[in-house]
Amino acid sequence: MARAVTHSGPVVCFGEMLLRLSPPGARLMVQADSLEMNVGGAEANVAAALASLGHATRMVTRLPDSPLGAKARAALGSAGVDTGFIVQGTGRMGLYFLEVGGSLRPSGITYDRAGSAFATARPEDFDFAAALDGAALFHISGITPALGPQGVELARAAIAAAVAAGVPVSFDCNFREKLWGAWDSDPRAILLELLSHATIMFGNHRDMTLLLQQPFSGDGAERRREAVEAAFATFPKLQVMASTARHPITQTHHRLSARVDLREDRHQTQEIEITDIIDRVGSGDAFAAGVLTGWLEGADARRMAELGLAMNALKHSLHGDWLRLPRSEIEGFTGQSGDVRR
Repeated sequence: MARAVTHSGPVVCFGEMLLRLSPPGARLMVQADSLEMNVGGAEANVAAALASLGHATRMVTRLPDSPLGAKARAALGSAGVDTGFIVQGTGRMGLYFLEVGGSLRPSGITYDRAGSAFATARPEDFDFAAALDGAALFHISGITPALGPQGVELARAAIAAAVAAGVPVSFDCNFREKLWGAWDSDPRAILLELLSHATIMFGNHRDMTLLLQQPFSGDGAERRREAVEAAFATFPKLQVMASTARHPITQTHHRLSARVDLREDRHQTQEIEITDIIDRVGSGDAFAAGVLTGWLEGADARRMAELGLAMNALKHSLHGDWLRLPRSEIEGFTGQSGDVRR
């Protein structure tokens, strides 16, 4: 079922930017003599991927007035994202350390972001009204409120500004247990409040189990269907729910499918094989960018799911947190490896 409505204007993304530090190869930190550095952060990842497809994007965040903050801003600008609404302040650059897994050993992430310039920001530090002027969509994730009480206030203020401006809200649950567990938090109540304003939700049956404190039974497809129906019943404003199903075989071999549900339309893709994985971090954000591209262009559930799956899968072929491929690469995705293009 085709959607007739298209949406013009920039996509505004709000959240913390981070530097990712990781040992080369699949080494552990205790084995490392050097660290590779990449710029990331969930919402920035989405902004960069959308920009690579030709969409106007704006990033709203707070960075330290330091060489590290300057690096993050410059990287985002080079990806084609509008950095005019990024503010500077005191505090440090948020970091995370990635130990890449191998064979049957999973990858591991350690956060080092307490006291960062973003985590210590106040709502009044940002001109949300100006950033949202003329916007088609506002994108945020559950990582911001997971940072602590000030993060909750930032998320509330940003979403309230989007609602006041009449800009639809896209919310990626992005549940981070380590962040929520670091303070006396109530993620269920906070996420229920924030999601009540969302038009688009990225989440699955596990997120709905947390939010509603009820299990969803049955096989995978039936469980996902029940979770979607519960989400639409719980959040009257919600129009789109999107998720992926991932089945890791080894660290470099996964099976992946995508699902997008609208209130009157739905599509579940076939599962594809992803082998020789280079880097899976940021693949969920690439999926979000694909789904949002379909939504902006008035696509149906099938098209949104297929774009999301293509971008998710292709992100596994690139090092770093960002997917920066031209539209032709996404449109040409077949789910199969190919020969050299000459």
